[in-house]
This record gives sequence, C-alpha cells and structure tokens, in this order.
Amino acid sequence: MFGAADRLHRRTEFLRVQRQGARFQTNHFVVYAARLPESEAVRLGITVSRRLGKAVIRNQVKRRIRECFRLSLRHKLPAGTAIVIIGRARAGTLEMRSVMGELDRAIAKVALGLT
Repeated sequence: MFGAADRLHRRTEFLRVQRQGARFQTNHFVVYAARLPESEAVRLGITVSRRLGKAVIRNQVKRRIRECFRLSLRHKLPAGTAIVIIGRARAGTLEMRSVMGELDRAIAKVALGLT
C-alpha cells in the first residue's frame, strides 16, 4: 500500500532532502535520500517536469516509480528516510523492468551514503 503517510507533501520537505541528502544519478533518474528523524516511515517524493512529455507520460513514470517504491525500494532503506526521485529525459520510454533496475542500483548507492 502507498498512502498519504508514505509521501513527501510540502516543498520544504523536498528541498530539505535535496540539500541535506546523499545524491545518485542514473541515465534516467536523479535520487536524493536523507534521514528525517521526525518520521519513522520511509517516505517518497517524485518530481517529473513537463519536459519529459505530456501528462499521460509523466503520470505513467510516476506510477512506475511508486510501484517500484512499494514493491522493493521501501524495504531497502532504514526507517526515517525520505527519498526524492526526479525523472529525467527519456524516462517515459522505459519499461517497468528497466525502471526497477535503475532505481534499485541508485537506492543501493544512496543507502551507502546514509550510513
């Protein structure tokens, strides 16, 4: 399940993770992760710009990222971690398997920076 408690909501939360967090970049995504002690949950924020494509493509990319987070990424990070994933050019052309692979590698690298 992916509910409201699993999301970053405010712009200040996104900016805090981007300023304080570890960063890793793949061909199609930029991933930031930071420890936020006021929360026990692992939380996700997604940013996809209009340059990526029309609304259908942007929403598809966001759905795929959320599904990857729900299935595997959440369990690879310690409690109290917030991650921000930014979709880059051509992320809309990826299949689910490719998205999962790229984000798995990125989260593994970012998790090392959190310890």
